[in-house]
Amino acid sequence: MAVRPLEDRVLVEVHDPEEKTAGGIVLPDTAKDKPQEGTVRAAGKGKLEKDGSRTPLVVREGDVVLFGKYSGSDVKISGKEYKIMRESDLLGKIVN
Repeated sequence: MAVRPLEDRVLVEVHDPEEKTAGGIVLPDTAKDKPQEGTVRAAGKGKLEKDGSRTPLVVREGDVVLFGKYSGSDVKISGKEYKIMRESDLLGKIVN
């Protein structure tokens, strides 16, 4: 199934939370933090302005982004966890 977000929204594949601490302790599911990092899998065409023009998005497919713990809407597509959120809900882009 293909999904194309509308307007200034992006579809983010959420990265799995860490299984171990830096010291090697295995974390149970209840102790894991909600993931706040993911990869953009699809992006809308941009925000439609009042004059009819579109403001293009800064992020593109394949970008690794950071977002708030409770940002966006959780969706499941073909058994995978995704979030759909506005580009303004993204906190930053990880650049290598």
